[in-house]
Amino acid sequence: MEERLQKILARTGYGSRRTCEELIKSGRVQVNGLVAKLGEKADPMNDRILVDDQIVSDNQKLIYVALYKPRGVLSTTQSQDQRLTVRDLVDLPDRLYPVGRLDFDSEGLIIMTNDGELANRITHPRYGHEKEYRVLVSKRPDDMQINTWRRGVVLEDGFRTAPTQVSFESTHGKGAWLRVILREGRKRQIRQVGVTLGLPVVKIIRIRIGNILIGALKPKQWRYLSEAEINALKTS
Repeated sequence: MEERLQKILARTGYGSRRTCEELIKSGRVQVNGLVAKLGEKADPMNDRILVDDQIVSDNQKLIYVALYKPRGVLSTTQSQDQRLTVRDLVDLPDRLYPVGRLDFDSEGLIIMTNDGELANRITHPRYGHEKEYRVLVSKRPDDMQINTWRRGVVLEDGFRTAPTQVSFESTHGKGAWLRVILREGRKRQIRQVGVTLGLPVVKIIRIRIGNILIGALKPKQWRYLSEAEINALKTS
């Protein structure tokens, strides 16, 4: 049965649909000896599909991993310098890529998979997968700062954040630990909100993506997701 090419590539481990669209646009995909175009359809059972001259197989085993990314590790599969990436931490031979990125100075839960369809489901806003964080700020927030964060904050570039679940967890020296739950994933959003509210962020630890908890994992440790966890991500 014919399907859109980016959907086939995502299912067979080449990244999210958006990533696969970029592969097609860049001319790296061929169907039956011809360079593919975005929007093209193919039948993986009958058509010869290549990415970078490698045959695409529709029989690849799907893998799902929960990883604790430490601070100082890139949320990518390749580095332009000598810095570690999340791919370096998962000792598996399969093609894997991260879902739910964290910035270089943040830590916590990242899902690694070769299932592009699931990656799309986790990252697309319409599915509303929550992401929960423990956030250490350098000052103890007052009620006005917490309530403003909850309602939504206008950042320096004019972007207004969506209403957010924020709760006080505990004091920590002159600062405090907060719990923050997001449904949107703008780059460095928590840090930018902290600066805007006068609450500089010291540390960010992501502890949950959807139904997946970081649990007892320590930095650099990883585990396979259970069937129940995978099914919950696919159906929620």
